[in-house]
Amino acid sequence: MTTLLLIKIAVSIATVIGLSLIAEHVNPRIAGLLSGYPLGTAIALFFIGYEISPEFAAEGAVYTLAGFASTLMLTTGYLFGLNRLTTAQEQQQQETGSWIAIALAGTSGIALFLISGLAIDQLQLNLVTAAGLPTLAILACLWFYRHIPETQVTKRVAMSVSVLLFRAVTAAMIVVLITGAAHLVPASTAGILAAFPISMFPFLILMHRTYGPGKALTVIKHYPTGLGSLMVYATGVAWFYPLLGLLWGTLLSLALATLYLAIAPPYMDRLRQLLISKAPVEP
Repeated sequence: MTTLLLIKIAVSIATVIGLSLIAEHVNPRIAGLLSGYPLGTAIALFFIGYEISPEFAAEGAVYTLAGFASTLMLTTGYLFGLNRLTTAQEQQQQETGSWIAIALAGTSGIALFLISGLAIDQLQLNLVTAAGLPTLAILACLWFYRHIPETQVTKRVAMSVSVLLFRAVTAAMIVVLITGAAHLVPASTAGILAAFPISMFPFLILMHRTYGPGKALTVIKHYPTGLGSLMVYATGVAWFYPLLGLLWGTLLSLALATLYLAIAPPYMDRLRQLLISKAPVEP
């Protein structure tokens, strides 16, 4: 049990730190896309399948797929909480994010995730109907996020020990809580919890705290584009875990998710531009 716990912690630390390094050394747009890569979800579903059964994880993955609509409710709630505390002009001028703003935005996001997740848990879903919910949510968020401005990192902040510790503790705690809760709840509830953005959420908080709300908003803007990769991964788990088992089911699902990220983003960008062009002009 101790070894398994250490493995969960080590994997969680690696994913969050890796994503943050990409954001700092590449750009926030790429980081937003990679936030949709099935890092945290893959960890959660793999350990749920390992500790309980591949069949349980596969059943839960159907609701993980639907639960990605709740993930977008989290980013939307974060956006609402941020806008309550800062005006658009202040978001552009503020260099770092205050803990008050982060707490309000984070609480708003988690609340919307839990409320929408509870509603989804009441539904009887299959893969087709489960895929419809996040698809509609992605389209809605691409349109709703269309006016968020792009922000680049102009002054990089060195990664301190406290930042590394925060990343490690937060990601590890979320993984441990979700995989532990899976032993106490039905597969549908466990699946929805696995849709929580384990690696993206602490990353979003750190980017907000370090570089200010503008950087956080840029990540939120591009997050729906990469979410299709998570949808592909969850669908793969639902299909392949019962047939191929944990290892090969995970590898094949990751391969399909990677293929999606290699092909789909340009088309998603075109879709965003189309939605923007069809949107009414603001006065």
